[in-house]
Amino acid sequence: MEENIAVNRMPMIGDPAPAFRAMTTMGKVNFPEDYRGSWVVLFSHPADFTPVCTTEFITFTRMAGEFEKINTKLIGLSIDSLHSHLAWARSIEDIDWKGEGKVKLSFPIIADISMSVAKQYGMLQTVASTQTVRAVFLIDPEGIIRAILYYPMSTGRNIDEILRMLKSLQLHDEKNVSTGANWQPGDAAVMGAPLTLEEADARLQMNDPKVHPLAWYLTVKETD
Repeated sequence: MEENIAVNRMPMIGDPAPAFRAMTTMGKVNFPEDYRGSWVVLFSHPADFTPVCTTEFITFTRMAGEFEKINTKLIGLSIDSLHSHLAWARSIEDIDWKGEGKVKLSFPIIADISMSVAKQYGMLQTVASTQTVRAVFLIDPEGIIRAILYYPMSTGRNIDEILRMLKSLQLHDEKNVSTGANWQPGDAAVMGAPLTLEEADARLQMNDPKVHPLAWYLTVKETD
């Protein structure tokens, strides 16, 4: 007889972020209402007191100022208890990762021992049904999910890439452009492809020192 294993559907890019109320290491949170007007990085980790997660939380804290500069708030989550979160956060304060100095966590960690938030976001999967996988949701100021990243248990997240992706999304919203492979802030962006022959011809004939057509469908544009 086959075992009936429930698979939790995660929301998709473009969906409203599922709403929830929860207790965190910094008090109660009503999400996304408490975060309207800010970008949010909501990320889950398998468990407290785990090696890879500890390095991620230290790195997120060290880079918290960079996220604040671009109007972004951080929220962690696992299905551990609030007391476990508090003990882990205190333990992290004694760790000097990479010899760069000790840190004090500067963002809340959601206590989701009932797994209700994790289920709403599809953070529980059949391969690890009692632990949240290493997921990242980038949520915009209107509470819409704009990007989703999933990492395997053994691989720590690239926090620089999360920051880069946020800056790319913000540039898109501000100037209606996209970003190419390996784009970094300050690099030229990519314009959308023309949709008609007339637009394609006009694109190739553009006389703008900041616009550089490489082909009728590929045009880079300086945004600074």
